[in-house]
Amino acid sequence: MIRTISAAVVLALAGCACGAQSGQSGQSGQSGRPAAAAPAAPATPATPASTGPVSLQATRQAAAQAEAPLLSGHVQLTFPEQFVRAGEAYFDHHQPPRSIVFQAIPVPPEGQGPGSNYDMYVADLKRDESGNITGLGTPKLISPPGSANTCGWFHPQRPNLVVFGSTIKPPVATDAPGYSRDRQRYSGQFPPEMEIVSVSLNTADVAAALQSMFKRPGYDAEGSFSADGRFYLYTHVDPANNDPNLWIHDTRTGKHYPIVTTRGYDGGPFFSPDGKSIIYRSDRQGNNTLQLFWGELAFGDDGDPAVPIGLKREVQLTPDADEVNWCPFFHPGGGYAVFASSAQGHQNYEVYAIELDAAKAPAGLRRARVTHAPGFDGLPVISDDGSVMMWTSQRGDKLAREQRPSSQLWVAKMTGTPAWTDAASPAKSPGDSK
Repeated sequence: MIRTISAAVVLALAGCACGAQSGQSGQSGQSGRPAAAAPAAPATPATPASTGPVSLQATRQAAAQAEAPLLSGHVQLTFPEQFVRAGEAYFDHHQPPRSIVFQAIPVPPEGQGPGSNYDMYVADLKRDESGNITGLGTPKLISPPGSANTCGWFHPQRPNLVVFGSTIKPPVATDAPGYSRDRQRYSGQFPPEMEIVSVSLNTADVAAALQSMFKRPGYDAEGSFSADGRFYLYTHVDPANNDPNLWIHDTRTGKHYPIVTTRGYDGGPFFSPDGKSIIYRSDRQGNNTLQLFWGELAFGDDGDPAVPIGLKREVQLTPDADEVNWCPFFHPGGGYAVFASSAQGHQNYEVYAIELDAAKAPAGLRRARVTHAPGFDGLPVISDDGSVMMWTSQRGDKLAREQRPSSQLWVAKMTGTPAWTDAASPAKSPGDSK
């Protein structure tokens, strides 16, 4: 029997994802908190809560041992005392990285419910004398009050410029944005007000200084730049057919080029480090599962050989199966990508690596399990120098108000290469649900 999973389950586990701007909190609007004030960092971490015979602290230690030597020196960056949930974070392009951009729902004042949409924040990375990341500085809010926001990204050539998807004002639709279908048509989850905005972090009132990168009818979000900063790859939903497709915007000429237009939710795209290919996920089968795709770009427009105008070829990296595989991200070396998968069960998403070798058939591409903690681990990203991986995880401490640990940001040092296995033989850990 084929088991399907809706995005509501994924988002409840993840807390956020490109293309899903709602916090799924059950509240219908913002909490009324002061919009410009970022939450203060907690004075001390929460006391570990028991999850039965094994404590969360012991579970984290076991996970860290299983994740070594590829990952080591795990550090929690955001905490439930600050944020109801936080996730989908990206590094700046310094080597090593200095700052991150992320989306989160702040803990509301006592007596108020949390907001239903994600705010966008930036924060500096704190390091010790040896250069190891130890935490975050005070998060700075960069999105307008009441707006829905997603998919932040630092400009690769202008380090103080951040771009992200924003409705700028509270979205009109009352149904939660996210991944869902109605009669094989995607509807309601892509706010038409969502557009790509940019903001300079040098501005005193950052949230009030947003500028639209471009304006098109329909939803625009889920974007990232090529390494030279010229091309912006993003998801666009045309109101005429309500189908999410991948486009590239040439910031030099202002032109937009359709890159992936096959029916299905194509989203979460990124350029390869060399700019010759892209990686993304899609719901091609219309069965509530997502699979990974790797596309080799075709170039050349009006005599300019540098302009991507489509795909030369497309490779489906993961097979159509009872799995959700999504949020892929290139390793800066280009030889593999990391992503999140339900291979261990839909209540236990884990980060995996998959080999990228054009000479191999997709079935022959090796995989490696990267994370080994209960609950959700996903939305992985790697710094430009390959030194650290950051991801969203539920491996932190559980507060009394929570049914399970909330999704928060974690980071770890990366050393060596993944422990490759056959694609059909996913590694398991004690407690895996599948």
